[in-house]
Amino acid sequence: MKIKKNDNIIILTGKDRDKQGKVLRVLTEDNKVLVEGMNLKKKHQRPRKQGEKGQMIDMPHPIHVSNVALYCGSCGKGVRMGAKLNGKKKVRVCKKCGKEI
Repeated sequence: MKIKKNDNIIILTGKDRDKQGKVLRVLTEDNKVLVEGMNLKKKHQRPRKQGEKGQMIDMPHPIHVSNVALYCGSCGKGVRMGAKLNGKKKVRVCKKCGKEI
């Protein structure tokens, strides 16, 4: 999978289309990613202690990898990723402008 934790991405489809966010977690078995503040669903939480109130929490739900793209800061849009050798180190680069992601 080309998208990794802490990458900046842009969402291509769905209710959060054209929004940017940071990847919190990558689910490789399901080909999905959790994005901070995107695809939020409500979760009802029971009270844990005596006298505490129950509440509703907004939780991010996974988004399929095909519905997100890496965000390039210099291009200002979602791009495909390429790889380039920088000395002995392999670096991810933007396919459009050629800068490091």
